[in-house]
Amino acid sequence: MASSSTSSNQKSFKYHVFLSFRGEDTRKTFVDHLYVSLKQLGIHTFRDNEELEKGKRIDELFKAIEESRFFIIVFSQNYASSSWCLKELAKIMECQDENEQIAYPLFYDVEPSDIGKRSGPVEEAIAKHKTNEQITKWEKALESAGNLVGWNLKNIADGHEAEAIKKIVKEISLKLRSIHLSNDENVIGMDHRMQDLESSLGIGLNDKARLIGIKGMGGIGKTTLARAIFDNISSHFEGSFFADDVREISKKEGLRSLQERILSGVLKDENMRVGSVHDGKEFMRMRLPYKKVLLVLDDVDDEEQLEALAGDWFKDGSRIIITTRDEKVLLAHGVDTNWIHDVGFLSDEEAMSLFSRYAFKRYIPDEGYEKLSSEVVRYAAGLPLMIKVLGSHLRGENELVWRGALKRLETIPSRKIIEVLEISYNSLEDDHKEMFLDVACFLRGFPKEYVVRVLDSCGFSAAYGLRILEQKCLITILNDDSSRLGMHDRLVELGQNIVRRSHPDDPNKHSRLWIREEIEKLFTDDSGTEASTCIGLELVWKELSPEIIIKSLGNMKKLRYLCLGGKHDDCFPRDWKFDKTKQYLPNSLQFLYWNVYPGLSLPPTFRANHLVGLELVGSKIVQLWESGERKVLKKLRFLDLRDSKLRTLDLEMTPNLERLILIGCHDLTEIHAPIGCLERLVLVNLIGCSWSVSFSLLKKLESLVLLSIPELSVAAKCLEEFPRDTTNNLPMLRFAFHYCKEQTLSTGIDSKAVVLDLQPCTKLESVSGSICGLQHLRRLRFYGCIPELPNDLDLLKCLEQLNLVSTHIKFLPDSVCMLKHLKSLTLKDCWYLEELPENLGWLKNLEELSLSSASIRCLPDSICMLIHLKSLILESCVLLEKLPEDIGQLECLEVLNLTKCVSLGDIPNSICNLKCLRFLFLGFCSKLEKLPKDFGNLGLLEGLDISLTRISRLPHSMSSMTGVVIFGSTSLLEQSRAFATEIFQNSHFRYIPAPTD
Repeated sequence: MASSSTSSNQKSFKYHVFLSFRGEDTRKTFVDHLYVSLKQLGIHTFRDNEELEKGKRIDELFKAIEESRFFIIVFSQNYASSSWCLKELAKIMECQDENEQIAYPLFYDVEPSDIGKRSGPVEEAIAKHKTNEQITKWEKALESAGNLVGWNLKNIADGHEAEAIKKIVKEISLKLRSIHLSNDENVIGMDHRMQDLESSLGIGLNDKARLIGIKGMGGIGKTTLARAIFDNISSHFEGSFFADDVREISKKEGLRSLQERILSGVLKDENMRVGSVHDGKEFMRMRLPYKKVLLVLDDVDDEEQLEALAGDWFKDGSRIIITTRDEKVLLAHGVDTNWIHDVGFLSDEEAMSLFSRYAFKRYIPDEGYEKLSSEVVRYAAGLPLMIKVLGSHLRGENELVWRGALKRLETIPSRKIIEVLEISYNSLEDDHKEMFLDVACFLRGFPKEYVVRVLDSCGFSAAYGLRILEQKCLITILNDDSSRLGMHDRLVELGQNIVRRSHPDDPNKHSRLWIREEIEKLFTDDSGTEASTCIGLELVWKELSPEIIIKSLGNMKKLRYLCLGGKHDDCFPRDWKFDKTKQYLPNSLQFLYWNVYPGLSLPPTFRANHLVGLELVGSKIVQLWESGERKVLKKLRFLDLRDSKLRTLDLEMTPNLERLILIGCHDLTEIHAPIGCLERLVLVNLIGCSWSVSFSLLKKLESLVLLSIPELSVAAKCLEEFPRDTTNNLPMLRFAFHYCKEQTLSTGIDSKAVVLDLQPCTKLESVSGSICGLQHLRRLRFYGCIPELPNDLDLLKCLEQLNLVSTHIKFLPDSVCMLKHLKSLTLKDCWYLEELPENLGWLKNLEELSLSSASIRCLPDSICMLIHLKSLILESCVLLEKLPEDIGQLECLEVLNLTKCVSLGDIPNSICNLKCLRFLFLGFCSKLEKLPKDFGNLGLLEGLDISLTRISRLPHSMSSMTGVVIFGSTSLLEQSRAFATEIFQNSHFRYIPAPTD
């Protein structure tokens, strides 16, 4: 059986602080003020006149000492004259020596030496007890206490008692919080999360009051994190308050009640009352600007709450921390996005530690429970609330109970967790609830682009709705190549539970079907699907007869989403055809995905008058409808027939088509595309289709789309399977074009684009006319093994950005120098590039020139004419031997990156004229031995990298520079120590050694 009390040896104390003092000296003055201040901060403090009735025995006093964590001993001139005080002191020193308790002496009107050596007034006071048999014990206690680290009142705040008390109370508070955090199982995994918030908190800064947001899904630890931060930093503020459960309290008691609580807590006035929410705001505006406060508003779900509780009335230096499940609440109230922090899930190690604390009262599982604990932690998937609930539930139970609990969770989720998570679901609008359920049941893990298409097809405002779900922390957009949709396992469980819980054993009444066994049960019941209320179905083909599935689908009259996945091309006979009289697909369908669709065309009984999205990947379809049929799909916006057997496509039947994907349709011979049916297209992908088909469509699209597009990418790939050109032995290349048209709104739909594959060719000349005819093109990108650029690039009058990545070009055509509006020229990993045009300086508007990993040896002198150039990147140009002598004429240059220019021997003196230069990178320039002597003239320089160079001395002119961070080797610092000391002692000048010399 799992142990239920394998706890640590941490002692629990009744009191935080025990005050020992001489009553007649300080009871009604210093000690009284100290006691009140401790009490106001929630520090439970014992003092004898408060806790012991007159005449109580000394053993009860000793008990209070034993139950106190800290002791503050207020030594005054008459302290040692009281035998009562000396008995307290002896007991205190005994507890400090034997237990975890700590004593702090406070020297009120005596010196520490008076106590330790029993001299001065203390000598006179102790003399009264010479005949007492305990005198030796008391003298030893005084000596020990006098040598402890504590506070000498006259040395704190120039003896001002009020300020001294603040300092003492703050130190005690910090020590208590440190102990609390080290022993609180709730803060496991919170250390690095607190560190993530440090920059946003800006403790110690007296800048404008900051609102800091902490967001995350229910149960992820937002409150725990906020509480840990509050406990850790509240002593830095003049007033503090933690407002729990703002959402619940505002509903039950109203915002006025919350205002009263906050005012009472911050102002330390228990009788604070306001007449209305408006009065509360006015009162806050009147009182709070004069007190630096820390306020935590926990579980906020409405901007109205923030308007009432966190207005513009806080004193500079104040910090307001807001926890919420809904990022939109924070944004609506104007919280800076840089100060909004996501709470991440616990790591496996953190989760195991937290679970073990609740299940076993220690940080690792009990022997024999390691594997079961791992299963529980895996199920919880980093969600702290889930871990705590399961840990508490399983504590003390035997292995059989553990296994039963895990088995039950497979089908019946924890009610407590569901209740917490469902709060966010219940706050959604009806359409967003439906979207949440679709994601939970079908769409988790799919690329966002696909999810948007599905949800748009089903009548939702997909991009906006997904943003709402993301802001409420119900979904995440994963940071990968396809921006897949993520949803926590327990949220998936919530959504699926909502769908099934009313009728768990009757799939006929489920709005969505995804469980194979339930679908089989429904489909094998002849009358089942007739009454089905299902609106979405996902099924991977396996053993169920395709005839049964097809027949059943036709009866599902409310079905709007159908996804048939898996490899099922062998399920149907090769010559399988649809019966012209049977209803195979319901006419209610709005989105259909069918992998390896078996038919040569769509079923004749399928009217498809609601169909918005149709994706038949790898299908046998050769045409949309049988010959002679001309059903117009008026609502169809998305059509994906990639890798199908398609032969002909009549786009006149899809007048509102926006997205057409025909990748790999090698059999396609004709696309009938009247001009009027192409106007809504935003994406066409014809890679793998024949050139004749692609080019004919391209010609029709040019007048509508291409001549006005602002962005174009051209990629080339060397095809080894194609022979070399017989005339020049150049390798055959396949070119892929990607055209892109910007959108003013982020709808989530693909940018305006045409992607097509050109037949293998050896030069770009055959398509350069199409490229250079794009009069409105602003951005042009070439990548891949393109051997040369079009010669007539100067026709692109509007071009602002030209990027070349990993190309095989050896030189740029002179026409590049005629691009009068070009602002950015980037050549990355173009190793074959040997030189730049001599007239590059004609690019008067160029602001950025990036030339990395090229084979050039020098730059054209005309580059010095680029008077608007702000950034010059020459990284990894390993053959570059020198810079133009007049490089100092680049009066606007802010960044010069020469990293890994290993052949570069020196820096021209004119570089010192670059008055705007902020960053200079010379790292790995292994031949570089010195900097120009007037280097200190670079008054705006912020960063200098000279790591792994031969530079051994810094020019004296640098001594006048401020605000510079230098990256360099430790050997440089050693060799120029005498001079470096002069420079580096400047508080605005830092030297950072490189990791290796």
